[in-house]
Amino acid sequence: MTSYVLFFHEMDRSSLKEAGGKGANLGELSQAGFPVPEGFCVTTSAYQTFLAESGEIDALLDALNDLEPQDNEKCRQLGSRLRGLLESMPVPEEIQKAVRGAWQSIGTEQAYAVRSSATAEDLPTASFAGQQDTYLNIRGEAELMEHIRKCWASLFTDRAITYRSKNGFDHRQVFLSVVVQRMLHPEISGIAFTADPANGNRRVVSIDASFGLGEAIVSGMVSADLYKVKHDRIIYKNISRKREAIFNLPEGGTITKNLPSGQQTQQALPDKNILETTRLAKQIEARFGAPQDIEFCLENGEMYVVQSRPITSLYPRPKVPEEPLRVFYSAGHFQMMTDAMKPLGLAGMKTILPLPGKYVHETGGRLYIDFTGVLCHKIGQNVFLRMMKNMDDAASRAMEEVMNRPAFSWRSSRRLPLRFLLTRGLPLLRQVWGTLFRREPQTVAAEVNTFIDIKAAGIREELQQADGTRRLELARSSLKHFFNDIVFPSIFHYVASFFISSAILKKLLRRWTGTEKEIQELNKSLPGNITSEMGLAIGDLADTLRGLPEVEVYLKAAENETFFEGLANIEGGETFKNEFEHFLRRYGSRCPGEIDMTRPRWREAPTQLVSAIVGHKQSVEPGAHREKFRQGQKAAKAAEQRILTSLRHSRFKTKIMKRFIRNYRYYGGLREHHKYLLTVLLDECKKAVMAEAASLSQKGILSTPEDVYFLTLDELTRAVKEHDPRHITRLISERRQEHEQNKKRQPPRVMTSEGESITVPRAGHFPENALVGSPVSTGTAEGKARVILSPEEAALHEGEILVAPHTDPGWTPLFPSARALVTEVGGLMTHGSVVAREYGIPAVVGIDEATISIQTGDIIRVDGEQGTVEILKNEKEE
Repeated sequence: MTSYVLFFHEMDRSSLKEAGGKGANLGELSQAGFPVPEGFCVTTSAYQTFLAESGEIDALLDALNDLEPQDNEKCRQLGSRLRGLLESMPVPEEIQKAVRGAWQSIGTEQAYAVRSSATAEDLPTASFAGQQDTYLNIRGEAELMEHIRKCWASLFTDRAITYRSKNGFDHRQVFLSVVVQRMLHPEISGIAFTADPANGNRRVVSIDASFGLGEAIVSGMVSADLYKVKHDRIIYKNISRKREAIFNLPEGGTITKNLPSGQQTQQALPDKNILETTRLAKQIEARFGAPQDIEFCLENGEMYVVQSRPITSLYPRPKVPEEPLRVFYSAGHFQMMTDAMKPLGLAGMKTILPLPGKYVHETGGRLYIDFTGVLCHKIGQNVFLRMMKNMDDAASRAMEEVMNRPAFSWRSSRRLPLRFLLTRGLPLLRQVWGTLFRREPQTVAAEVNTFIDIKAAGIREELQQADGTRRLELARSSLKHFFNDIVFPSIFHYVASFFISSAILKKLLRRWTGTEKEIQELNKSLPGNITSEMGLAIGDLADTLRGLPEVEVYLKAAENETFFEGLANIEGGETFKNEFEHFLRRYGSRCPGEIDMTRPRWREAPTQLVSAIVGHKQSVEPGAHREKFRQGQKAAKAAEQRILTSLRHSRFKTKIMKRFIRNYRYYGGLREHHKYLLTVLLDECKKAVMAEAASLSQKGILSTPEDVYFLTLDELTRAVKEHDPRHITRLISERRQEHEQNKKRQPPRVMTSEGESITVPRAGHFPENALVGSPVSTGTAEGKARVILSPEEAALHEGEILVAPHTDPGWTPLFPSARALVTEVGGLMTHGSVVAREYGIPAVVGIDEATISIQTGDIIRVDGEQGTVEILKNEKEE
């Protein structure tokens, strides 16, 4: 029999389909014995029966599902029609009878809160908070029925329609229950978050509280008091001025009143109630097994809970004990790729990293590395933080802040293991010593390029000659041994020598010449830099395109699947095709986000390069890219000559300086070769994986070869062995949904085992309202901002300032047209910073939410000396 009404004590969290998220959670709380005012839910069955009374509803719901989320006018029109229709329809008698009986059993003399409770609401992955309507202090049967109908209609408010559309919910599959709950007459109301919503710390309970009904807080009408509690101790209070409050009226409804002046600055929630609320909130969190957002009231000194929902905005923390305190750094921030990765990409990166599994944690579709052990050692602290300052200054500041906390300091006295120094440290030091003082830097690039070509050919041949699980095992082995057996013994000492030479050169310049500014000039047009050479090759492709107008027209409409075949059929196509294929033989393994094996490589999706090639042609003069590189070489040579001339009185200083300038420039040109080799390896492993995936797809185990992206290497190997599609299909579906959620998350750069995201602003005196980051390439530039989130289809016009979340070598094609660079992620020695210095353009990196704060079209000033960005004219002011 269909139930149109369920009392709270008849429900629990499994009652989502009947009672919606809010109702199911109240039922769970009620069953667990928490102080919940009595009430009932008008179930989704009642809502569906009500909808069935209309003959128009199906067509309107179909129109909603066809609606584009950004079509605000159509959304407004459809929402208005639906709400008008539902509010005019009578409530069926059988539903009225059920509601009347429940209302009478609780008390007809009572006032009630009538709240919407959707089935896509208060979920672990989507809260939908505030999307539907709530009505307070409702009295009498007629008013109760009227407001139940209004709640049903509120499922189609403009904001609710848009929210569902953007989050991919089918409007036909979202139903509404209505919570009818005895109305409280509270002196104080508030919201308790069992994790700090500001930084994610799971140990901190954050409480907002004010006088009267909680609606004043929820609506933003008042600035509530804020209290924070950790380990049963109040650690923070901010007592606000609360000028107004909302109270119940005896006849029904509510009224907003001004508070007496003495009460306005009074602490709303006494200390004992703060601690009581904290304990109650943590008990509720334990019941649900996840951090909660809890609405509470105090009526006649008694605490009541009127709502609890999961906090969906928290970034998931690594699955480790919260204590002792540990520190994690985002591998994506280190690699300039903070996007969520699919399971295959994550598995590939975890296999590559030369760290035991206990130090690498997967959460939110990203990898986090536990650096606690390094930061426990005084040597590790000094070396690691100095390195981090160059790679990611914001991360360095955050880690140092955690290190200085009492909860962390007890670990800092441990010593670095002797075994590590003997097995890793000393051999590397010997290599670096020889590289710094014995090798001829000018000859090294050719040797490293030859090594990479031989190594890549060997891996390619080995993988091509195998198949099945053997091929997958070889791919895994190649990834696993990349750093320990290839990079560390053969390439890494050149990279280390560059960083050491950079540090020594700066000190020598400061000591012997009084300034290190010349190092900016020495960094230009580094010889042998494989990423810079790739950028020059893209410029050459653009120059080839200049005399081929039919090819340009074709490229703008080309498809990846027929890219090269189509070129063969147009005038000049063969010429461009040959040059483009030559480019892809060298650089086809690269792409934006190239550390993720699942990303389409340029060889797979050559159209990714079209916008950059065409944009370069339109924005840069013929041959200008090569000329700019030559000018950079001349500028570096002139800087070297100025430095050496200033030291001509000392042959010793001249000799030492000359050596370190050569080290800096030639080894600096090799700093990205290991990354290039990694992209080649990932691409060869991807070819092997996709060959097996194609076989599984033909056998019906995978729907498409690309489904393999949602499996790990181990799972793929088992699938090849077992040929059982049932488990695989379910797993892929779950992973696909999880990945969609992870794509929406903003990963913290540094977080602790308590889930706290650590950010420490750079200290200093900066212009008012300036965005502050790290200065990584000197100079000042003003111009129009171009915010680009992904370079595949981006067009950057000459003179525009590139504003991006991050850059890796896949972004290189955009740099020749950029006047300056601004990124959310990066440090002094990361890709974008190095390339910006090579091109001689100002750059500021590490500005949190730069792509949100700055809009395309804004006129901005980038100061590469101070590390600031000022918005001089907002695009909306145009």
